Amino acid sequence: MYLTHFICTDWAKECHTSIIAFDIAQFFLSLNHDFLFLCLAKAGLNTNILKFFKSYHFNRSIIYTWNNFISQKFTTSIGISQGLALSPILSAIYLVPIIKTFKKKIKNLKKKISTDILFFIDNSLLISQEKSYELFSTFLLSSYNMISKILSDTGLVIEHDKSEVFHFIRVHNPPNPSINLISVSGPILHLKPIWRYLGFFFNQKLNFHYHVHHYATKCFLTLNTMKMLGNSSRGLLPTQKQLLYRMCIVPIALYEFQLWFFKGALTVKNIIELKKMQCKAALWIIGAFCTSLSEGVKAIASLVPINLHLKKLNGQYHLRYATIPPFHAINSLLDKHQNRN
Repeated sequence: MYLTHFICTDWAKECHTSIIAFDIAQFFLSLNHDFLFLCLAKAGLNTNILKFFKSYHFNRSIIYTWNNFISQKFTTSIGISQGLALSPILSAIYLVPIIKTFKKKIKNLKKKISTDILFFIDNSLLISQEKSYELFSTFLLSSYNMISKILSDTGLVIEHDKSEVFHFIRVHNPPNPSINLISVSGPILHLKPIWRYLGFFFNQKLNFHYHVHHYATKCFLTLNTMKMLGNSSRGLLPTQKQLLYRMCIVPIALYEFQLWFFKGALTVKNIIELKKMQCKAALWIIGAFCTSLSEGVKAIASLVPINLHLKKLNGQYHLRYATIPPFHAINSLLDKHQNRN
């Protein structure tokens, strides 16, 4: 949502957005304990909490086993378990000084570079906004080399082979410059027609047609396999089929619909795709013939029209969003908690 909002804001300013997506190799297993505890101390955590973390992570050893082979003990000063409940929080605290250092270096450059950085655990983005196409590659490459150096100083390494470049440009026949990462022993990044990031499918115009088509197709395949659970003469009852469809199929089909379903957006093509999927589900629920009227079949199956269902979910989303306290209120609560301690 943040990335989509960022791109649309740039388009309103008649700017274009380019990104480099990169991945940190073995992120959780590469976190340096000394640097992590320094970050925790700078964050102002209680001394007893810091002592607890130190006693848990310091003087640790690891043993490797393979079939009947058992290795000797190796002391380790890096890494945290990825399955721990605190792992995402500790990783976010670890990344805070990295982000601040990067932004400070960008700000202190003589030649101003309009580049921002976004982290989601180990999936990271460098975002550049400019009106000139010629500046895209230069700014992104400079920022990429800079963040690569900062990460290596903190014990982290970028997997250059997994890096991707994408340009969000709304003009016809836009230039699609590639970026050469030879300076960091990386490949040449070429633009792809569709960019996948965190399960979302982006194209240059942000209409999310491919995103909806991908998840609708996944629902079609799931419905085909669900036919073995029952038909018009045996198996699950229609009420059970309808419940199964609503609980297991609809959430997949409407995955992050907020990205493309909003006031003023062109949603006709996406909704038609979802209507076809729901019509097939209705035929399976009541065991009707494929030539039956789609609207009548949906009514008998007690399925809410997909466009009305989207409006209901969108209203619930806005209500939840309105209950989130503003950022300054969260900061005041944290200050009160620290003063009380």
